[in-house]
Amino acid sequence: MKKGIGKAHSKIILLGEHSVVYGYPAIAIPLKKIEIECKILESRTNFLCNKNDTLSVAIFTALKYLKKEKAKIKYNIKSKIPPKRGMGSSAAVSIAAIRAVFNYFDREIKDDLLEKLANIAEITAHQNPSGLDAKTCLSEKPIKFIKNKGFSYIEINLGAYLVIADSGIYGNTKEAVEKVRKLGDIAKEPLKKLGELTERFESLIKNKFETEKVKKIGQIMTNANDELKKIGVTIEKTEIFVKKALENGASGAKISGGGLGGCVIALCKSQKIVKNVKKILIESGAVNIWIEKI
Repeated sequence: MKKGIGKAHSKIILLGEHSVVYGYPAIAIPLKKIEIECKILESRTNFLCNKNDTLSVAIFTALKYLKKEKAKIKYNIKSKIPPKRGMGSSAAVSIAAIRAVFNYFDREIKDDLLEKLANIAEITAHQNPSGLDAKTCLSEKPIKFIKNKGFSYIEINLGAYLVIADSGIYGNTKEAVEKVRKLGDIAKEPLKKLGELTERFESLIKNKFETEKVKKIGQIMTNANDELKKIGVTIEKTEIFVKKALENGASGAKISGGGLGGCVIALCKSQKIVKNVKKILIESGAVNIWIEKI
């Protein structure tokens, strides 16, 4: 049976969520071990597009580009990326699906076209996507993004580890962004500080002579979580995760993504600390844990 296969990896926001909406920088990193795979298979019936489903729109977008709208195909998805956790699930599934469609029809696709088609599908999921998710899910390197200014690649070589803990609670980016918007002037200072923390992080990363980078970046992450708490996007469970991670040796910890659920990330300088943090977060209710060397 004829088939096409496409894969894509996940991503996580390191710093700058919410403040990025207001023109401050955000830093995102690809999670290359956390993948999604899409298979396109032969079918007896034409593919029908569900305009409310990102995956379906992604497949149809690829078919339309290839002028194969009446193709008799179906799909199968295997994903390690949980949805609605700020890990780029919708962007990754779009990328994997588009790659699979092109592979099915023995057509190559370059990243710039792939990104363009994926962002068309992302509009279904996020109405007005920044493009950061698709860009990071396509990238091998961390990315800095500033709204209306664009993207740039950065190098992060800390020799440390990022523990990513899934709270098991759906994040709600749309609700969280609206909540921050309604705060008005109350949110201005925390958002400004979040932007400053992201800039401080970039400065530390670029400075080859800076000492104790992991410790200082960890403190930046924890400070960022304090500011995110001020704008009301943390929840009790993620606050427990942050507290427990810090108590068990993490250099820093914070929520990642829109908040109101989702994931917590903890920076650990050694595998011994990773082991301790992983253990306590599982005991505290994490439904999944991933480790990424950064």
